[in-house]
Amino acid sequence: MGLRGPGAKKRKQTKDIMGGKPLRKTLPWEKPGLSRVERIIAFLEDLPVTQGTLAGTKLKLRSWQIDFIKAVYETDENGHRPVRTAVLSLARKNGKTATTAGLALCHLLGPEAEERGEIFACANDKNQAKKAWGECKAILEAHPELLERVNIIRFNAEIEVLEGKGKGSIFKALSADADTKLGLSPSFVIMDELGYARDAHLYDAMNTAMGARAEPLLMAISTQARDDNQVFSRLVDYGLKLQSGDLDPDPHFHLTLFTAPMDADPWSPDTWAMANPALGDFRSLEDVERQAAQAKRSPTLEMSFRNLILNQRIDAEVRFIARPEWDACNKADIDPDELAGRDCYAGLDLSAKRDLTAWVLVFPNGDGTFDVLPRFFLPDYDIAGKSDNDRVPYDVWSRDEKARLTLLPGKAIDPRLVAEWIAEDATRYNIKGVAYDRWRIDDLRRELEAISVDLPLIEHGQGFKEMGKAVDTLELMVAEARLNHEGNPVLKMCASNAVVTSDPAGNRKLDKAKASGRIDGLIALCMALSIAERHEEEALPACLAEFA
Repeated sequence: MGLRGPGAKKRKQTKDIMGGKPLRKTLPWEKPGLSRVERIIAFLEDLPVTQGTLAGTKLKLRSWQIDFIKAVYETDENGHRPVRTAVLSLARKNGKTATTAGLALCHLLGPEAEERGEIFACANDKNQAKKAWGECKAILEAHPELLERVNIIRFNAEIEVLEGKGKGSIFKALSADADTKLGLSPSFVIMDELGYARDAHLYDAMNTAMGARAEPLLMAISTQARDDNQVFSRLVDYGLKLQSGDLDPDPHFHLTLFTAPMDADPWSPDTWAMANPALGDFRSLEDVERQAAQAKRSPTLEMSFRNLILNQRIDAEVRFIARPEWDACNKADIDPDELAGRDCYAGLDLSAKRDLTAWVLVFPNGDGTFDVLPRFFLPDYDIAGKSDNDRVPYDVWSRDEKARLTLLPGKAIDPRLVAEWIAEDATRYNIKGVAYDRWRIDDLRRELEAISVDLPLIEHGQGFKEMGKAVDTLELMVAEARLNHEGNPVLKMCASNAVVTSDPAGNRKLDKAKASGRIDGLIALCMALSIAERHEEEALPACLAEFA
């Protein structure tokens, strides 16, 4: 049955041992005169479908699948494939498994194969990895001509090519929790459901290991991730910037994205079709209708429906601040120099020794709106480890001027260095009040006094009583787009992580214990807006009366 161990030799066989039919001497993709793309399509369409309602038939590529293959495998004037990274994002149950398995086999022993190639199907865990390997095994077992050329090694979950095109090549499923990825030299990599990877380690390992190959290809196929900082989101965003012209062309990168716009009607079949190119074909319309009917009755299910069925980048959990409302407050870039001399209010959330410290300034514009200038501080020691733990790119943000994240030397936050930054802002801006939590404030107060900085410090409690009004203020200002935070990525992370809890009286507060990640910046913003509104109401009651 083709299941042989290491060192197995080719079987001498002229007939399909299962069906008794003679083996074909010329396979469809071997016919002369075909282009590179045509050979790939011919190979894929000769593969059997092994599961689902179409099991027992041969794969028939749809026009959208052919368009993706053409875009990825198109050659230049020298006959080389420029694309090295290909990203395909679409909703669940649209044939990703068959596509990934077919392309893996195409590079293993089909028209894209090379001698002693290394083909990897990478998944987030062992079970998912075994599923990818199992699908390839099932296809081979149902294709006698291909089965004749391989050795399927169940113990190691590997497939070895014994002869013909791709001789000496190995296919292996690899999970993110595998012991090591060192020493690999992949010629083709499939990253399955990269949007749900815990971190970027496996992607980075595969991406950096392909340099020894002439035409390597890494293909990431996934439903969208739920946040902007995830590795798959960064790939999608890069592709969108290329498509919009915001970045110079990159011939080595391709993105195909099927998604529904955030403002589209989520209950319309036309919207569903935007993210599900196989809808009504091998993607069950009845199943999507059932899920939509359930999602209409539950906010939590609606978020999951939007992510998995509409392929929207949206968290399945209901958060304090809706992403579209937060994004609407990204109005314009802010130049700190242009704010010099202006009145402002500050919120300060001091961290434990190794955590994120947030210092957020808000500048009233006189019409009820505010410009937001945040600053963040982290120790530079093991910043890569902190990035992994929090699953956000602190190391990248520290080099991004817009993020305003400063790495302080050492293993712990030095309050003296934070005080120096605050002192510098105090000389540039007219800080009329600084809201603070009493946690560790004595250390900072001592350092400010040592450098003769006198600021109007205002204690701001973190309980329901004081934070209740502050939370209400922030929520209203975000909903009415009265803030300009210029899309600061660290502040956005804090906003996306934020969760509120309520007391019996209905007062709310931001809850660090229940948040999905760090929210220090949002707490500092909350406190700054709270005292700003208090002072501005006293100074400009007529102007702000319309917002009451």
